[in-house]
Amino acid sequence: MKPAQLLQFVFIAVAAFFVYAFVATAKDGETRRSCTALCALAPNYAGRSRRAPEFELPNLAGKKVRLSDYRGKTVILNFWSKTCPPCLEEMPSLAILGHALAKRTDVVLVTITNDESAEDAKATLHSVLGGDIPFEVLVDSENLIVGDKFGTKLFPETWFIDPQGVVRARVDGARDWSSPLALQLAESFSAPLACGVTFRDAKPDGPDAAVCGPLD
Repeated sequence: MKPAQLLQFVFIAVAAFFVYAFVATAKDGETRRSCTALCALAPNYAGRSRRAPEFELPNLAGKKVRLSDYRGKTVILNFWSKTCPPCLEEMPSLAILGHALAKRTDVVLVTITNDESAEDAKATLHSVLGGDIPFEVLVDSENLIVGDKFGTKLFPETWFIDPQGVVRARVDGARDWSSPLALQLAESFSAPLACGVTFRDAKPDGPDAAVCGPLD
């Protein structure tokens, strides 16, 4: 091989290496960005293997509401009860999230309580929040949806359901829902760039699991 040809070959190889390195770095950065909220919230479950069960429940005004009414939106579905202290502790942060979502058309916050009646739920919420209730509240007094369809036994539980009605994440226990992470996570389920991390028993898995870093 002539020196000029060798030099050209080396130039092409070096250029290809830098292009590859740039693309790989950019891809890694996008992956980390898309997975930030999911890794930080560390849900007990995250995946795409389960479609959310359809249900119909009355809201505080007595109007029947179906889960499918929200198709096309990401639904943050929170289960709570007045007899659950952690539920009441996280309720003010849920209210902050509800206010943040008030003008959004792509994400909605819905809560379901298994308290005895709408009046009971309203009294509890007014006592805890001291004002308006900035999210939809559905009443499942017979526990047919909360317990039978979703299998929820310990409160609070929060499910993220994507616009196609697929359960993407489940968070067990109370969280600070006023953090931007909650909204970022909801937005990530309708974004074109998907995070390749799943969670099983609160442990990250999947092809991009390493971006979540080491477990404590």
